[in-house]
Amino acid sequence: MKADVNTDIRQFILKTFPLARKRGIKDGDALLETGMLDSQGVLEVVSFIESRYSMMVPDDDLVPEHFRSIGSIAAYIQKNCSAV
Repeated sequence: MKADVNTDIRQFILKTFPLARKRGIKDGDALLETGMLDSQGVLEVVSFIESRYSMMVPDDDLVPEHFRSIGSIAAYIQKNCSAV
């Protein structure tokens, strides 16, 4: 299941964020530090997570640690979503 979640997240980020497409990304690449994701981008990722995985992301979970990379986003989903 882990690979599927990572693939979903990577495809969404590549489709949604032009800078990610331009640079190409790996699961461990820094999304926030490189500017591929900004605060608005994080909200778009949260919206994707909530709709794709039918889970709520509480405001308390909107911390950089959860959105640093594709791997950290996938790990957050796997930890918090019973459907994965």
